Amino acid sequence: MADRTDSPGGCDLLFAGDVYCDLVFAGVPAPEIGGEVFADGFAVTPGGVANRAVAAARAGAHTRLLSRLGDDPLGRHVHGLLDAEPELDTSWLTSVAGHQSPVTVSLAGAGERSFITYIEERPHLELPANHGPIGATHVGVARELPPWVGQLRASGTTIVGGVGWDATGRWSRTVLDRLADVDVFVANDLEATRYTRTDDAATAAKALAEHVPLAVVTCGPRGVIAVDAERGDVVEVPSVAVDVVDPTGAGDVFVATFMAVRYGWRHGWDLETQLRFAGLSASVSVTGLGGAISAPRTADLLAFLAREDPAGDWAFLTATKGPS
Repeated sequence: MADRTDSPGGCDLLFAGDVYCDLVFAGVPAPEIGGEVFADGFAVTPGGVANRAVAAARAGAHTRLLSRLGDDPLGRHVHGLLDAEPELDTSWLTSVAGHQSPVTVSLAGAGERSFITYIEERPHLELPANHGPIGATHVGVARELPPWVGQLRASGTTIVGGVGWDATGRWSRTVLDRLADVDVFVANDLEATRYTRTDDAATAAKALAEHVPLAVVTCGPRGVIAVDAERGDVVEVPSVAVDVVDPTGAGDVFVATFMAVRYGWRHGWDLETQLRFAGLSASVSVTGLGGAISAPRTADLLAFLAREDPAGDWAFLTATKGPS
């Protein structure tokens, strides 16, 4: 783990990838062909990699975002929202003249979601040379990793890997081979069981731990299971029950806040406590619309605990002087 620095390039966490403008409609099913439906709620929010970057920043980590947006009205609006986030360094968020920013329309109904996305092809992102020490970064391992990921790892940066839905249905095992290039792997239970050809999250987590030092498998309302291969520990944490408004971005909030407390604050919490904090953050995030704009701050978590009084001992959080 690289040391945090106050130099212009240094940061606790780096998130690189595509930023979207998410148009979120809540309480609505997908319309039938030729039909029209009316939503109960609507929000315009940064999406894509911005979900993770905003969540990590709000959790208190010095966070940097490497991405680009078009100079269209939606892109300018999203850029302004991200610039206004305390602790989020957007100096590597560039505006590309003449390009349309990626856009996703999200329809969130009772227990179902649908998406429509538009994105233009763009060259791969390049990490600036003067980046300084970086504590950890999150990368997708569904495709070959860019060269700068290995360079960061060689310099002490922790590499956290993730995947998304495989629309091809192949769930190629080459993804497991790429886990040799990361230090932590976080996936949901569907992704984990498909890639490992297993039947349940616990078995999948143990199979993944044969390829990576720390494997974390999220299971939605059933909680999370993690296997620390180096210590031989298996940790299971239940989820915090909430009334779900919009589940979009919950996985992003989980991994970002987990990274924030593991590689940002560095206050000595054990793995179980780190997972509980991330799980609580993800649960609270789905009680609002959108991923980034619903990512909770410490004050939001404390207010939730005071209002809902969920089961368990949360003294570790109430005693923490985290970001407000």
